[in-house]
Amino acid sequence: MHLKTLKSNRLSLIASPADHDVFFRADIRASFEALFRSFDRDATFQFFKSFRRIRINFTDSVAAAEARVRLHKSTFNGKELRLYFAQSLHIGSPRLEPPKPEKQFLISPPASPPVGWEQAQDATPVINYDLLCAISKLGPGEKYELHAGTPTTPSVVVHVCESDPESSGGEEDGQRKVRPRIVQTRRPEYTPEHLQ
Repeated sequence: MHLKTLKSNRLSLIASPADHDVFFRADIRASFEALFRSFDRDATFQFFKSFRRIRINFTDSVAAAEARVRLHKSTFNGKELRLYFAQSLHIGSPRLEPPKPEKQFLISPPASPPVGWEQAQDATPVINYDLLCAISKLGPGEKYELHAGTPTTPSVVVHVCESDPESSGGEEDGQRKVRPRIVQTRRPEYTPEHLQ
């Protein structure tokens, strides 16, 4: 990226200094400001002590980019200085562009599907008569080996459960299963505190 091709507009850098004395001592703050004023004499500074960040506002984006290239990961007052662009660097239009047409169908609700898109037809259900026949032959209490085991893999065996009259509700013989009565827990007797 050539610095000459950047559009001339305002741009800001965020500085993350490792030396935190810049927030408390005026002499270190003045030397910090002088470091960036060598690129833009009209640069302004905002010191965010609680975030330990400094915002440097440049009047020209070329000066901001040049300062970022030359001073990022350099040493200031014996400690490393890191610089980041506060906003993305735009070459051309700074406005947010609409999504590309092939991605618009991902927006909810979609504006329109991409050109040439067709809805897939649902497949007709496949009835596996062999599977239905095999299931109908299963009897309760028996086991069926679906896959024989090898020295490296286990065998797959299906055990068919017998019908349980208790689990089915016990209504086969015309008897209704008696539901157990839930006994409510009795409240403890109240005794005033002075008697205890």
